[in-house]
Amino acid sequence: MSPAPTSGPTPDEQRSQPQRPVHIGSVTGSAFAVGDHNTVTQHQHAGPADEAQAELLRAVRELRADLARFTASDTTEVLDAELVSVADEIETAGGAAPGRLARLQQALTAAGTLTGTLASGVAVAEALRALLGG
Repeated sequence: MSPAPTSGPTPDEQRSQPQRPVHIGSVTGSAFAVGDHNTVTQHQHAGPADEAQAELLRAVRELRADLARFTASDTTEVLDAELVSVADEIETAGGAAPGRLARLQQALTAAGTLTGTLASGVAVAEALRALLGG
């Protein structure tokens, strides 16, 4: 009795065949591996869902950098915590929810004397008005 036919080259035959190059043009939002024994890990973040959320995220980052130059107080710590929460939500979910935006607006108002003199503070206030409609 003869052995059953195989559907492809044997492992020894595969090793003796010349390797063909792999060319990949551009890949976005995907993860892949080429070759044996590879592991692929993909960490994907939503990022800002629209330009208004993107603008708020830019302004939040600038205000956080400006706040770091001041002596910390209870007011600036609360504001910074709200800024971190908004940035995290935009980066992971694509946008900050209205309730979170309202809390940031309250913290910004409480720190008004400080943030009102900073261009980044004004930018955050304007971005919030655009998103909250007021």
